[in-house]
Amino acid sequence: MIAIFLQAAQPEGSMMPTMIMMGLMFVGFYFLMIRPQMRKAKQEKGFQETLKVGSRVVTTSGMHGRIAQIQDDGVVIETLSGKLKFEKAAISREFTQQRFPDSAPDDKK
Repeated sequence: MIAIFLQAAQPEGSMMPTMIMMGLMFVGFYFLMIRPQMRKAKQEKGFQETLKVGSRVVTTSGMHGRIAQIQDDGVVIETLSGKLKFEKAAISREFTQQRFPDSAPDDKK
């Protein structure tokens, strides 16, 4: 049985088609997985840098509140139960202009 496997002819083709296929797979992974993650991380970082005092936000855990202070290592959010300190990464979205358009600052000058 082993003699059959040892006598099998070795492929005589080059490795070029295999290398091209591996390269195409890497390019596909880049455009389907890596690039969208990098774009999302860039958007989140930009969002965290544009946070302002007085904005109404929602944290990733679902806590609603208004930003009272912005510090180097996080933000202080004022909720109905008091003030809580969160990391900037814990803020998932802003509700000031979406739900409360009358309290949002006017940029129409």
